[in-house]
Amino acid sequence: MESCSSSSLYPSFVKDNLQHVENPEIQFSHVNHGEDQELQLFDFDSVKMATNNFSVWNRIGEGGFGIVYKGDLSSGQAIAVKRLSRTSGQGMTEFKNEIILISKLQHRNLVKLVGVCIEGEEKLLLYEYLSNKSLDKFLFDPTKRAKLDWTTRFRIIEGVACGLLYLHRDSRLRIIHRDLKTSNILLDEEMNPKISDFGMARIFGVKQDLANTNRVVGTYGYMAPEYALEGIFSEKSDVFSFGIMLLEIVSGVKNSSFCHEEHLSLLGYAWQLWNSGKGMQLIDQTIVNSCHPNEALRCIHIGLLCVQDYAVDRPTMSKVVFMLSNDTSDLTPPKMPLYIRGMNHINLSSFVSDVNSINECSITVIESR
Repeated sequence: MESCSSSSLYPSFVKDNLQHVENPEIQFSHVNHGEDQELQLFDFDSVKMATNNFSVWNRIGEGGFGIVYKGDLSSGQAIAVKRLSRTSGQGMTEFKNEIILISKLQHRNLVKLVGVCIEGEEKLLLYEYLSNKSLDKFLFDPTKRAKLDWTTRFRIIEGVACGLLYLHRDSRLRIIHRDLKTSNILLDEEMNPKISDFGMARIFGVKQDLANTNRVVGTYGYMAPEYALEGIFSEKSDVFSFGIMLLEIVSGVKNSSFCHEEHLSLLGYAWQLWNSGKGMQLIDQTIVNSCHPNEALRCIHIGLLCVQDYAVDRPTMSKVVFMLSNDTSDLTPPKMPLYIRGMNHINLSSFVSDVNSINECSITVIESR
């Protein structure tokens, strides 16, 4: 696991623009530290020039926050520019949050923030450019998915697991991502994965096990039940999202668009096949002949452990990394998931009985991203 290292003070101009942070979880004190990595401040004109005046031909992605553009700095460095839309659901708090968190983090499986631009109403984040864009562009494309052979998929699974373990346990800040999904996993030229998009991430205290919110933000299909229904999030809610993503990587099927004759979700279908000894039927047919059966079945098993209904039944990411790298260690059998037919069929109380809930809200707001 790579350690966090850095070299310079945070730019004073950025600090001046981040003085009034609405969320107490992301106070500037987390950033004003003499060991932060160097983060360059860019003026708006230089970013315009780099992106050819934000040309439509430079667009490489779009989300609820706004548009992402490819750019080329005068130094020759390729960058990805995330331009926050003025009507974005991701507001100034999330923008500040992403700067603060990523400026603190360094790991080979996390995307690197190159710089920031704050000028007038313009708010932009400049990242390293990753030529293969996001995992979902390959995984769910009928043609491109063949480029993801089993060796590559397993390396992506391991890389994301290591990056998530770093966030949870090994970085100076203990961070819950809260929006882990295939579109937030970027791939470099060698198909190595990097976790991106920390706008919804939250810092946890050393002794803090869970938190709650009345503003549930994230993506349907990846949310742990206790988070989607009660606003309770923890390391284990990230583990749930990782489990869904692991099953998607093995199967090549997107959970949110999965359709089965018995109306099971992807995780319900995966459990059904695994429990009946037919786990190989879940594996993407484009790689089924080239994959290592025992390794693929073990990944399905680990994925099912990660998506257990109760947070206490899910492994930690340190345990997940161990299970992935030690194919001789025994795995506990997963329990049948109840969370398989959509939230409308769930009894809310069944998911919070094992957690000391501190949520006093009766309404949660789900925001699509």
